[in-house]
Amino acid sequence: MATSQPRIPPRGALGRLLLSLAVFSFACEGCEKVTFNIPSKLEADRIVGRVNLKECLRSADLIQSSDPDFRVLDDGSVYTASTVVMSDEKRSFTIWLSDTKTQTQKEIKVLLEHQKKVLRKRDAKEAVLRRSKRRWAPIPCSMQENSLGPFPLFLQQVQSDAAQNYTIFYSISGRGVDQEPLNLFFIEKDTGNLYCTRPVDREEYDIFDLIAYASTADGYSADLPLPLPIRVEDENDNHPIFTEAVYNFEVPESSRVGTTVGVVCATDRDEPDTMHTRLKYSILEQSPRSPGIFAVHPSTGVITITSHYLDRETVEKYSLIMKVQDMDGQFFGLMSTSTCMITVKDSNDNAPTFKQNTYEASVEENAYNVEILRMPIEDKDLINTANWRANFTILKGNENGHFKISTDKETNEGVLYVVKPLNYEENHQVILEIGVNNEAPFTRDVALRMATMNRALVTVHVRDQDEGPECSPAAQSVRIKENSAVGSKVNGYKAYDPETNSGSHLRYKKLHDPKGWITIDEISGSIMTSKILDREAMTPGNDVYNITVLAIDQDGRSCTGTLAVNIEDMNDNPPEILQSYVTVCKPKMKYTDISAVDPDEPIHGAPFYFSLANSSPETNRMWTLTRVNDTAARLSYQKNAEFQEYSVPITVKDREGQSTTKTVRVNLCDCTHPSQCLAARRSAEVTLGKWAILAILLGIALLFSVLLTLVCGVVGAKKKKGFPEDLAQQNLIISNTEAPGDDKVCSGNGFMTQTVNSSGQGFCGTMGSGVKNGGQETIEMVKGGHQTLDSCRGTGHHHTLDSCRGGPVEVDNCRYTYSEWHNFTQPRLGEKLHLCNQNEDHVPSQDYVLTYNYEGRGSPAGSVGCCSEKQEEDGLDFLNNLGAKFTTLAETCTKR
Repeated sequence: MATSQPRIPPRGALGRLLLSLAVFSFACEGCEKVTFNIPSKLEADRIVGRVNLKECLRSADLIQSSDPDFRVLDDGSVYTASTVVMSDEKRSFTIWLSDTKTQTQKEIKVLLEHQKKVLRKRDAKEAVLRRSKRRWAPIPCSMQENSLGPFPLFLQQVQSDAAQNYTIFYSISGRGVDQEPLNLFFIEKDTGNLYCTRPVDREEYDIFDLIAYASTADGYSADLPLPLPIRVEDENDNHPIFTEAVYNFEVPESSRVGTTVGVVCATDRDEPDTMHTRLKYSILEQSPRSPGIFAVHPSTGVITITSHYLDRETVEKYSLIMKVQDMDGQFFGLMSTSTCMITVKDSNDNAPTFKQNTYEASVEENAYNVEILRMPIEDKDLINTANWRANFTILKGNENGHFKISTDKETNEGVLYVVKPLNYEENHQVILEIGVNNEAPFTRDVALRMATMNRALVTVHVRDQDEGPECSPAAQSVRIKENSAVGSKVNGYKAYDPETNSGSHLRYKKLHDPKGWITIDEISGSIMTSKILDREAMTPGNDVYNITVLAIDQDGRSCTGTLAVNIEDMNDNPPEILQSYVTVCKPKMKYTDISAVDPDEPIHGAPFYFSLANSSPETNRMWTLTRVNDTAARLSYQKNAEFQEYSVPITVKDREGQSTTKTVRVNLCDCTHPSQCLAARRSAEVTLGKWAILAILLGIALLFSVLLTLVCGVVGAKKKKGFPEDLAQQNLIISNTEAPGDDKVCSGNGFMTQTVNSSGQGFCGTMGSGVKNGGQETIEMVKGGHQTLDSCRGTGHHHTLDSCRGGPVEVDNCRYTYSEWHNFTQPRLGEKLHLCNQNEDHVPSQDYVLTYNYEGRGSPAGSVGCCSEKQEEDGLDFLNNLGAKFTTLAETCTKR
C-alpha cells in the first residue's frame, strides 16, 4: 500500500495557527465588565488575562475573586487556580477590590467565553486548504528577571491548528534572537516550544518583541507573522542611591519651627510605580546627638527644624546620617545612606553690652581732636560681621557738640574724642550717657526682649589751664553816622580775660583797616574817626565797614575779633541823570525817557521829581516833561520841531530836596532807527587831532627843506661848470611813461622837462610832477646837477656818454649834504605821512597822500629819476652796445 503523501496546501491556503493557550483580552475602562475568550480547557496556573485595577480603585489593598478556580494578582493578572473545563460556552465571576483604610469597595465583572476551533477541509476535489476567518493573537508571556533556571527555561508553546493535519515548522526573530543580545531565545521548530537560555536584567531589557513564523516543509507561510512580546518581570535587585554623597545646607539660627533646611533625593533603577521603587527617608543619626532638632519627611525627603534650640553660639554645625529604603521602608527593603552637613548661620540674637556701667576720663580745657577714653564691649555673635560690630551713640550730655564717639574696627571698642574745646570756667565736668547697638538689626525675639539699648555713663573732668584773653563774641558792631567830623569817638571792641572775667589790663591794636578811616585807643579799645566816612565809597550794597582788632594781655597772649562799623547814611548825594546824549527819530519816536539814580539809601532817594530848568522860552515851548515812575520821566517834543540837535537842561530832585541840573543833548533826527543818526554824526565829526596837524606841518617844513636843498645844489653846479654845446647830442634820457605823449620835451641843455596840466618845473629833472593814473597820483622827487662818472655810478643819476667813457671827473658839492639829509628825513616823513593818511577809525583815507605806484623790477636801465637811491656799479655799460636801431631813435630825439 502506497503511502499517501500529505497534500501540500498552496500558498495562502493555510490552516489556522493557534497558541496552545489562546486568550483574547479586551481592554476595560474603570470598573466595567471584562470579557475573556478562552479555550475549552485550561490547565492550572495558566494566565487568562489582565484587568486594570488602578482605573477602578487605585488605593485597593485587598483583592478577592468570587470563583475559587481563579486568582487575581496585584497587577491585575488573572490566573487559573486549577484545571478549568468550559462545559458551556460562557462562564462569569466577580473581582472584589477593597480599601480597608477608607472602607471603600468596588467590583469588576469578568465574563469567560468559549470559542470552538473549526477546521473545515475542502472536498477531495479541491487542491488547497480553506482557512477560517479567525485571527491569531499573541499570548501574554513574561519571565522573571534574574531567573535561576534551570536553563534553557521553558516559556510557552506556539502551535498552529494546521499541525493536526500537516507538518508545520516554527521559527522566531527579533531582539534576543538574531539581534543583541544574540541567542537569548530559541524555539523548537517541530513543537513550537519557546525557551530562554540565560538570566535577563530588566534594567537593561524590560521587554523583548519577538516575531513568530509558521511554515510548511517547503517554506510556504501558513499565516502572517505573529508579534510575540515577552515582558521581563522586575525583581528588587537595585539599591536606592542618593543623588549626592554629602549634602551641605545652611540655616539661620533665628529660624522658626517648621523652617525648611533642605531636600535630599534618591533614585532607584527598578521598575517605577512598584514597591521596588517606593522609597522612604529617615534620619539614622544626628551629631551632636542632642537635642534633636531636625526631621525629614519620609516620602519627599524635605528636612525641617523641629526645635527652638537652634543656637549658633552653642552648636555651629550639625551632621546628619540620612537613610533611604525601598519597599516603602519595610525591613526586607534595600537601603543606602548619605551625609548631610547643616551649618547654622549667625543671626543678631545677642545684644552688645558694656563691660562697665560707669567710666571716667579727663581732658584739659581748650584741647580738641584728642582721644580721652576707650570703652570695650562684649558680643557673642560672629566676629567681624555686622551682627558683632558695634555702633555707639551719645544719648545725653553732648548738646553743644564737644564730643564724638566712633568704633575701632579692630577691637570693636568705643573711642571717645573731644572735637570742640571745653572751657573750665563754664563747666568743670561733663556727664555723658552712651548707648551701643549693632550695625545689623536685632532679631524679633531679641528686639522684644530688649526694650532699650545697653547704656553706660561717662564722667569727663575738665582740667583748668591758664589761657589768654578771649574775644567773645568774635564779631561786634558799632554805628557811626556818615560824614561825621574827624575825631568822633564811639565804643570799640571789648575782649575779656576768662581767668578774671574782666577786660582790664588788656591792650588793643588795629590789625586791618581797609581805608584807614579809624584809629583805636590802645587802653580802652574805643575807636575814633581819622577821616570823614563816606558810605558811598564802600563796596556797593555793603553798609558795614569791617576792622580787625587784636587784644593782648600782659603775658603777650592775644585773640582777634572783628568790629563791624555800620555807617548810617546821610542825604549827601543828589540824584544823577544817566543820559547825556539821546537821539529821537522823528516822526517814529514821539518821546524819549530820562532816568536818574541816587547813590544814597532808598530813604533818601526816590521818588524823583523832574523838571525843565531855567531855559529859553523856545526850549520850554518845544519840550515837555511828564512822570513815568519814581526814577524816570518822559521828554516829548512838539510836532513842529525842526530836525536839529537841542540842548535841554533838566533838574531832578530826591524826596528830601537834594537836586542837580544836567543839560541833555537831544538830536531830533529824520530816521527810522537812532543808529542811523549816530553813524552820520560820527562821519561828520571826523577831525584831525593835534598830533595829526603837527605831523602835517612837519611834513610841509621838510618838503620846503628838500626844495631848498635841491635849488642850492643846482645853482652851485651851474656856477662851477656849464655844459658844452654838443652835450645835448650825446645824452640819452630814460622816459617814465609807457607810451609817447605830448608832456615830454627834450630841452636844449640835455635834461627832460615834464609838463603836467600846462605847468612844469625847470630844475635838473622832474620836480613835484603829478601824473593822474587810474585815480591815483604819483609824486616823484628827483635831484639833478652836473655829475661825473663816479657820481653817476654812485648815485645812479643821469650821465653823459663822454663822462661815462672817461671824461673829466668832478665831485658834486651838494651830494653828501643831500644824502645825509635824505637818510635822516625819509623814514620820519614816511611815518608821519602814514599817520596823517588815516581817519579816526585807522582806515586809510582815499583823498590824502597816496603811495608811489611800483611798476616792477627787471629794467636794465635802472631808475627813471635822477634822484634814485639805487646804487649800481655797471648800470651804463649797456650804452656801448645799443646797435643801429637805437642810433636812429637817438637821432630822432635830438632833432626834436
